[in-house]
Amino acid sequence: MKDGFGREINYLRLSVTDLCNLRCKYCMPADGVNKLAHADILSVEEIEGIVRAAASLGITKVRITGGEPLVRRGILEICRRAAAVDGITEVCMTTNATLLREFAVPLREAGVSRLNISLDTLNAERYRELTRGGELADALDGIEAARAAGFGRIKLNAVLIGGENSDADIRALAELTRGGLNVRFIELMPIGETAEWARPRFLPNSAVLKAVPELTECGSDGVARLYRLPDADGTVGLISPVSSHFCPDCNRIRVTADGKLKPCLHSATEINLRGLRGKALTDAIKNAILIKPQRHRIDEGASGSLRNMNAIGG
Repeated sequence: MKDGFGREINYLRLSVTDLCNLRCKYCMPADGVNKLAHADILSVEEIEGIVRAAASLGITKVRITGGEPLVRRGILEICRRAAAVDGITEVCMTTNATLLREFAVPLREAGVSRLNISLDTLNAERYRELTRGGELADALDGIEAARAAGFGRIKLNAVLIGGENSDADIRALAELTRGGLNVRFIELMPIGETAEWARPRFLPNSAVLKAVPELTECGSDGVARLYRLPDADGTVGLISPVSSHFCPDCNRIRVTADGKLKPCLHSATEINLRGLRGKALTDAIKNAILIKPQRHRIDEGASGSLRNMNAIGG
């Protein structure tokens, strides 16, 4: 269905947990988060009901997110049920890949068709610092397991952070496209943990073109402007939510692990879906789509969201 500004809303980003096995500086507090009681997060059945209601309104794509979705108990059943809903043509997942060695094959069997993998550096020490203790080897093993399991068009998502990502990091990640992977550089957003960070930490995507000047533009893919290295099979994408927001083309809504629908990532508006069924649930989602704001204002200041990214879904 269309929102109040004529945008076709067909994409649901569905968080299944706010927990993660990493503590990335820009996403989670250093000490982690207080674990929600099991009764306070959406059950597998509730998640299926939300997907069915959303599909009846024209949602065709579901992305499973977290936190880290692979730490959620029952994640494979959640994926199976979402993929089986009439009208859903694509179930994707965003993950840090550190658990993919175990889950890659079962995820394919459960109906997940594509993976986006968060990877901000190929420097093991810097990875450990950014994630507060993660091991780069685990993520790289997970990526290889995903490729071996038959996942194609894998996208690596790298957040640009001034003082953290060097030109060497950017170039090393871009070079992965020569092996068929697709790399997306995403501007850091002032939300949650980063809302009060100093301005120099917010790099525009022009930093990628400066670090890798041989990139040539080759089109677009949704919200990403695409570039390519000479003779590379994959592409480099630049996603610019701050320097050049893509709100006019936004086609998504988000549901948090505790059952709140966010019409916009950067709005404080949340619509409770828990306890709703049938027409009441469908109407709540429909009404939320209709009040989706025209645009965010993070280019003018911090996000209006009251949650950290881990509690919304990356």
